Amino acid sequence: MTTALVTHDAAMHHVNPAGHPEQVARISHVLSALEGKDMLRVRAPLAAEDDLLRVHPRAHLEALRSAAPTEGFAQIDGDTFMSPGTLEAATRAVGGAVQAVDMIIAEEVRNAFIAMRPPGHHAERETAMGFCYFGTVAAAVRHALNHHGLERVAVVDFDVHHGNGTQDLLEEDARVFFASSHQSPLFPGTGAADDTGPHGTVMNVPLSSGTAGQEFRQLWDREILPAVAAHDPEMIFISAGFDAHRDDPLASLNLTEADFAWVTEAICELASTQCAGRVMSSLEGGYDLDALGRSVAAHADALISAGAKTG
Repeated sequence: MTTALVTHDAAMHHVNPAGHPEQVARISHVLSALEGKDMLRVRAPLAAEDDLLRVHPRAHLEALRSAAPTEGFAQIDGDTFMSPGTLEAATRAVGGAVQAVDMIIAEEVRNAFIAMRPPGHHAERETAMGFCYFGTVAAAVRHALNHHGLERVAVVDFDVHHGNGTQDLLEEDARVFFASSHQSPLFPGTGAADDTGPHGTVMNVPLSSGTAGQEFRQLWDREILPAVAAHDPEMIFISAGFDAHRDDPLASLNLTEADFAWVTEAICELASTQCAGRVMSSLEGGYDLDALGRSVAAHADALISAGAKTG
């Protein structure tokens, strides 16, 4: 069975001010790295309003719509900006993730990668922050649970920054296990190891500056993956950030594309034994363009290989 690549040209139309690390070139490097790979190309649709309202109150949607500029930029916080194309890009990121869930559950594809920007894992219930506007992965999780009737799912996040938004949007739901490995201290300053959520379904694994691949792999192998398995998920969602790469300018972990390939393979292997290989991955961070392209290619190769093995 194949792997879906879900994307849309709207990802090119969300523009940040010159010099901003979350730049249009990120998506062009990602798509260039995926060119020629054996993936089913899918055009990301606009998310239905109900998909957004599963994770955000209407007030958040209206606030963003009111803030959206017709030209130039609107500044949401110190490093989060909106351009005229931002809302469509963010809405299609959610729509693409929801579409991927439908395709995976219908067994049209085994797994999927959502190659869209802006990212989503910092967006909280009523707060756009950290380059993020809507909780892309969280919305897809709610769709899987509430529309398709799944009873247990897991979200794993290996972005260098803690997925504070995803945790905020999902931690009240005991059906969801959320695990994040992230550099600490670092933006957004959340994700302490003793923060396990109201139901004990949150696992935060802070990593010290300079952590390299061997320690990262050991922590995932010994702590995170067994905890995910214990939740017995029917589907696994990945917040796939590649800014833990040693070349990334925004942080100081020392991973390589081989480490991203390893963790993706490990997640997919777990999924093959527990949830028929159902994995949906969504692009989050990664700000060195060459490292991002290489890392996404390694991630996609692991997804493609896993899809071929499971069907």
